[in-house]
Amino acid sequence: MPLPTIAILMPGDMGHSVGRALKSHGHDVITCLNGRSERSRKLAQAGGIHDVPDLETLVGEADMVLSILPPASAVSLATDVASAIGRTGKKPIYVDCNAVSPGTVKNVAEIITSVGAPMIDTGIIGLAPGKGKSTRFYVSGPDTAPMRALDGKGFEVIELGTEIGRASAMKMTFAAVTKGSWTLWTAILLSAHRLGLYDALIAEFAHSQETTLANMKDRVPFLPADAGRWVGEMQEIAKTFREAGVSGDFLDGAAWVFELLDQTPFASETRETMDRSRTLEDSIRVYAATLSQRAKG
Repeated sequence: MPLPTIAILMPGDMGHSVGRALKSHGHDVITCLNGRSERSRKLAQAGGIHDVPDLETLVGEADMVLSILPPASAVSLATDVASAIGRTGKKPIYVDCNAVSPGTVKNVAEIITSVGAPMIDTGIIGLAPGKGKSTRFYVSGPDTAPMRALDGKGFEVIELGTEIGRASAMKMTFAAVTKGSWTLWTAILLSAHRLGLYDALIAEFAHSQETTLANMKDRVPFLPADAGRWVGEMQEIAKTFREAGVSGDFLDGAAWVFELLDQTPFASETRETMDRSRTLEDSIRVYAATLSQRAKG
């Protein structure tokens, strides 16, 4: 039996790496780059992902569609794909891999299943395949077998049950620790800088919080390149917390930090072009200047 043809929407940092991993295991991998940036085209090419002219063609050729894009676009993409399914009559498995709340992914499921296509809820944890420890795809839904069949093809697939929303909740609660911590560190250092205590606080961290300080130096200077797309993720995490009856205010603050970082000069960088020599002190100084400029505006 031929292996399923898999569509990746869209081939960004994570998507193109997933596509490359699947292609290396014998799958035909396609995408549709209409309206996408030149960077997306280069990433698709790097991943060996074939571009098709429109969503109708993509839906017609694909056995499975993996939606991997910024969370703010998750519902609109599902709507576009559902429309293409309605026009073609072809019903590929739709896999929502986006960083969205259980409530949002259930909305996506309603859109997809309303045209008769199956849906799998998926939460991706870890770096893109080939860039670190094993990438893990948590999956949930009535029938997750098609995703479980991809286990070991560049990533690990972990079953979380039959309920749509469980996989997304797993992603949201995990990302609250990682990105939530990075934004908390940024807010702490920014506050200390504006209060004239930055050097003293860094000295104390060096004395009593060496591991935390090392992690700050490793992460905080390089957040702006991804900050714009992470604003929506923090908003979805806040929504997840509130859906669970827990305060989401912490994550509202995280979204605020990413909004600020997205206004800094460093936000124009990509993961390929960012200045890895930039220091923590250099970064906080620019973040503070951006905050001052925003206050004046």
